[in-house]
Amino acid sequence: MKSVPRFILIIVLSFLGGYFISWWTVALAAFLVAVLIPLPPLRSFLNGFIAVFLLWLALAFFKDIQNDHILANRMSELIVKVRNPILIGVISAFIGGLVAGLGGLTGSYLRYKKKAVA
Repeated sequence: MKSVPRFILIIVLSFLGGYFISWWTVALAAFLVAVLIPLPPLRSFLNGFIAVFLLWLALAFFKDIQNDHILANRMSELIVKVRNPILIGVISAFIGGLVAGLGGLTGSYLRYKKKAVA
């Protein structure tokens, strides 16, 4: 049951951090939440990964609709050589989710490291 508040907190902190600072704050948000609200390492990774994956996928989808798929089509042709705006959104969401998942995993391991030493 601890996963739902963590999930929402990671989404809120990631959105606000990305809005005001930079994209890499998703790792910092997942790290801080994993340190403050402890969960096992695998659940911390999945919590951060899924939260940011869904957040970035939703943000990419709404921004893509606003510019009528122009940028996503061009970027997908450039990167994956296929004109598919959904694929480029999923790829960028996967990268963001991976960064946040690793941040959550690091925070969880730091929390468990403290317990092992004490």
